[in-house]
Amino acid sequence: MRCAASELAAYLGGELVGPDVGIDGASIDSRTIRPGQLYAPIVAERDGHAFIPAALAAGAAAYLTATEPVGGTAIRVPGTTAAALLRLGAFARERVGGAIGVTGSVGKTTTKDLLAAGLASTYSTAATAGSLNNELGLPLTLLNAPDEARWVVLEMGAKRVGDIERLSAVARPEVGIVTSVAKAHMEYFGSLDGVACAKGELVTALPASGLAVLNFDDRRVRAMASLGACPVLGYSVGGDADVRADEVTLDRDLRPRFRLSSPWGQATVRLATNGAQQVPNALAAAAAALWCGVPIEAVAEALAVSQGSPMRMDVHRLPGLPLLVVDCFNAIPASTEAAVRSLATLPGRRKLALLGLMAELGEESESEHLRVARVAEELGVEVVGYGTGLYGGAQVPGVEEAVALLRTVGPIDAVLIKGSRAVRLDQVVRAYGEAERVPSLAGARLATHA
Repeated sequence: MRCAASELAAYLGGELVGPDVGIDGASIDSRTIRPGQLYAPIVAERDGHAFIPAALAAGAAAYLTATEPVGGTAIRVPGTTAAALLRLGAFARERVGGAIGVTGSVGKTTTKDLLAAGLASTYSTAATAGSLNNELGLPLTLLNAPDEARWVVLEMGAKRVGDIERLSAVARPEVGIVTSVAKAHMEYFGSLDGVACAKGELVTALPASGLAVLNFDDRRVRAMASLGACPVLGYSVGGDADVRADEVTLDRDLRPRFRLSSPWGQATVRLATNGAQQVPNALAAAAAALWCGVPIEAVAEALAVSQGSPMRMDVHRLPGLPLLVVDCFNAIPASTEAAVRSLATLPGRRKLALLGLMAELGEESESEHLRVARVAEELGVEVVGYGTGLYGGAQVPGVEEAVALLRTVGPIDAVLIKGSRAVRLDQVVRAYGEAERVPSLAGARLATHA
């Protein structure tokens, strides 16, 4: 979004200090800011105001501030800079054509990535970077979208009831996708019904002229059809729905292939993403893209090439080493079980799952970790906990021991590395790559944001 600093100051009811300048986009990270962007300092573990000089030196055109300006062009705002940034998201929303919200306990990031790829085949499209799906990431996505964008795809996360309602008030989505209701952030929601209540806020926010895209294989998501005034498109893997996947198969690298059926016709789809759990994500993306006017052939082509975000079911076939599946960006019981089931389908004498903590499960933490371990045992998958004994069996305390374990696995075997990002299992992947002299693994790391 391009505008003048004076426009933003007026919209916020703030004070412009310094010369009026043109602004193109925004950032909250002084280390990665691009010339011409607005710097929005956030007060968290560190006070972003301390990095205003660095942002200006890197080319920031202007900055928000809740304190005394320190040179350059400042927009002094009432209240907090975080609140001002969220309000600027609403300002930017007025500049783009339409918004699509994506939420759910599992699959929202991949669905967002696949949908953005499908829409981009036909329209100017912007989308949430990575998983920046909160009250900071959503306005940044809108502010960094080009003015000519026909669609902006916005991932929406929630830890509490009311979070998605607040994000929707800024985004004003025309299309809403709900992928799933599963055990995530249970410390905050308390129950699956609490999760469903939070995710359903997206459907409630949609206009009558919009569309709700709902996973009909999830009964709690299917029940959301009654929450909004807009039409509903349901999707299902092999079930009764408007958009459906039949004849699902997986190749030797876990890439799914299926027949896509929809009100807009049929197509054979082969995904570039890995794991059977990606099929419903692809269906959600296809349903929304088709409704937006993307031809079904273009949808199938986009799904065939979109890789999605890194560290999600990445399959590595390396000479002399076991087949390695890396899925360590996030982990909840549903996604961990799905990953273990995918591992079990792979050929191999030994199948090892190195599993980190599944965070924020509240009182169900112990039982859910043990349940996943039982599923793995039934499938013939060996589980080793990383830094946790909650899986009830063997465990390794840290990176060095984990790498030593992985180096005992042979070239005809298969390994899954999976855990919540707070566990930083990417450090294990990187150290294993260094030990085995594999540059593609030694350079692996999760994206970080200040």
